[in-house]
Amino acid sequence: MMQKYLELIMRNEFVRLVLIWIVLDTVLGCLRAVKQKKFNSAFGIDGAIRKSAMVVSVAFLMLVDVLVGVNVISWLPESFQQATGLTKIGIGEFYCVLFLLYESVSILKNLYLCGCPTPKWLKEWLEQFLANMTGELETK
Repeated sequence: MMQKYLELIMRNEFVRLVLIWIVLDTVLGCLRAVKQKKFNSAFGIDGAIRKSAMVVSVAFLMLVDVLVGVNVISWLPESFQQATGLTKIGIGEFYCVLFLLYESVSILKNLYLCGCPTPKWLKEWLEQFLANMTGELETK
């Protein structure tokens, strides 16, 4: 049973994407901290705890999927299912999508604060997001 569970986690594309996004966000966050000369172990530990909790949550929810077998996509309209081509998304995969969105915003924020070239529409959205939601715009 445990072997099957581990194979399920390691072969799941959603889980792989979450792990890749976590690594990418961590690297970009470190580069941003170095660039801004604000490398702080307290923030690093906080981020590591948050990212570890994401991975543990995904692993736990994938176990719940194995035991219960919930199909979240069946709750959505048939037209959406046909448009995406998805037939099954469990609770673990649903949370992977949420974590991917969270990490994507963090990655974009780190890229912007590192000074990477950004399209005007994205730059304006990020500036508004940072000013309203994080207070990190002042640290640029």
